[in-house]
Amino acid sequence: MPPKSLAPDTRVMVDRTTNTIVLTRTFTAPREDVFEAWTQPEHVACWWDASGAPLSVCEIDLRPDGTFRFVHQGQPDVPPFSGVYREIVPPEKLVFEAMGAIGRVILKDTGGATLLTVSITCASAAHLDQFLQMGVDAGTSQTLDNLVVYVGYMKRRSSSAQGRR
Repeated sequence: MPPKSLAPDTRVMVDRTTNTIVLTRTFTAPREDVFEAWTQPEHVACWWDASGAPLSVCEIDLRPDGTFRFVHQGQPDVPPFSGVYREIVPPEKLVFEAMGAIGRVILKDTGGATLLTVSITCASAAHLDQFLQMGVDAGTSQTLDNLVVYVGYMKRRSSSAQGRR
C-alpha cells in the first residue's frame, strides 16, 4: 500500500446527545468501488488495521445476520473485531452490530466522488466514554485514512490492467 501521508484527514464528531461517533470522508472514486473495498475480505484485509498491517484473518459473510471477524496480525493482546450484519443495501449502506454498538456505513454519490459517513452509536454515555477512552474515534479515523489510500491503489491498479489489454 502507498504511504499514509497521501490521505487527507477524516472529519470526526462526537454527538453526546445520541452517544454517537460520526466520521466522514470523501473519496475520489465511485461508491461501488468503496463498497467493494469495505465488503470483500481480500480488500478489507489490506486496510482495516489502523497500523497499516494486513489482517491475519478476515472473514465476511455479507448477508443480513451474517457475521464478520477481523484478527489483527501479531497483536495477541488485541481481541478480534467481530459482529453481525443487520442491513445491507449495495452500494449505499451497511448496518452492523459490534462491541455492543450499532455501526452504520453510508455511501453517497456526489457526482464523481463518494461521501462516506460512518456512525457508531453506543448504548449509553458510559459506553461512548469507554469507546473514546479506547481510542475508537482515532483508530477508526486512521482506518479510514488507510481505506482512502487503498481505494486509490485499487483504482490505479485497475487503470493499469486496462491499459495492458
